[in-house]
Amino acid sequence: MLISLKKARVKQIVGKYNNCTEIIVATPDGESKAVNYDFLAGEVKEGDEVVINTTAVDLKLGSGGVHFVVSISGRESETLGSQGKGHIMKLRYTPLQFSVLCAEEQQSPYHEIFDSFKSLNSMPVIIGELHSMLLPAVFNVKRRNPKLRISYIMTDGGALPLDFSRSVSYLKQSGLIEGTITYGQAFGGDLETVNIYTALIAAREIQKSDIAVVTMGPGITGTGTRFGFSGIEQGPIIDAVNTLGGCPVFIPRISFAEKRSRHFGLSHHSITVLARISKTRACVVVPHMDESKFEYVMSQIKQNKIERQHTVAVVGEIKAVMENITFYDNNRLGDIPPFPGRETSEGGGISPIKMTTMGRDIKEDPEFFLTAGAAGYYAAGLFEDRR
Repeated sequence: MLISLKKARVKQIVGKYNNCTEIIVATPDGESKAVNYDFLAGEVKEGDEVVINTTAVDLKLGSGGVHFVVSISGRESETLGSQGKGHIMKLRYTPLQFSVLCAEEQQSPYHEIFDSFKSLNSMPVIIGELHSMLLPAVFNVKRRNPKLRISYIMTDGGALPLDFSRSVSYLKQSGLIEGTITYGQAFGGDLETVNIYTALIAAREIQKSDIAVVTMGPGITGTGTRFGFSGIEQGPIIDAVNTLGGCPVFIPRISFAEKRSRHFGLSHHSITVLARISKTRACVVVPHMDESKFEYVMSQIKQNKIERQHTVAVVGEIKAVMENITFYDNNRLGDIPPFPGRETSEGGGISPIKMTTMGRDIKEDPEFFLTAGAAGYYAAGLFEDRR
């Protein structure tokens, strides 16, 4: 067990987003970037002396690899956050534990909803492993049907503060999602819930969404072993959606840019979840892609008998043009415009924030983003079919 704490001085406020303040701090080792969560440590200003957690940076980790402010000198007696009635603790039994009002609590105006709930009524729920799947999935739900209401549910498999996500900040500011929900030890959503079941109920009954997207926050834990990864949570999420009467739409993790053989093509994470962990059926969306790559993924699916346990849905013909993704559904003959955002010299729109996964962008790893986008497109179609 290792935790590294250092004293530092705030040299510069770089900027703010959500409830995060990005800063430059000076330590005996030099200047570094750090993040301050305003509601946990208080508002920070230039010249403040702070204590920072440097553990992830010291370990040279990509996931969570940034300094975080633990405390600000002189603010030790402050009472931070809102004075709510909640009694559910987050980060519990740690020095930073704090209380929130969960939607299920007796003091909550939504308390009765959870006992009177009957069913999700086949609501499509898109289930992704990585946070980087969120943007393309949401974009292509909206491109197929801009009127659909979408909730984002963040698990506690990656970053715990929802405020850390720039993607969520953009989606909320742009009105592309109706609201956010965090459960377990994750926090910062528009609604807090105790578990995935009540999070799904809240998306349907409180936020009145037509579709929910469930992924962990930024970051993921992996060990190179069959079961030792935090994305294994997708299996129980599939089962939870089915238990509540929803329709789970699974985003397989597909990449041909991966150098690690276990993640090449269809990742062993997706194979394990679908073949070994989930006990109920999901719609596994596979985009049509380059023929040899498509055949490689389908051979992995058949080799692991995934098509026997789940419904494998191939979404039409899909082609990538520069940084645009255009979808063509053979059954509907509809096309999806490029991602929203500024115009390129070629006349196509691109995402207004840089989309990357494992440090690779859409040009370097197109199949990854195609798959997540196809799942959003497919889920919107399921909603239309249900109606």
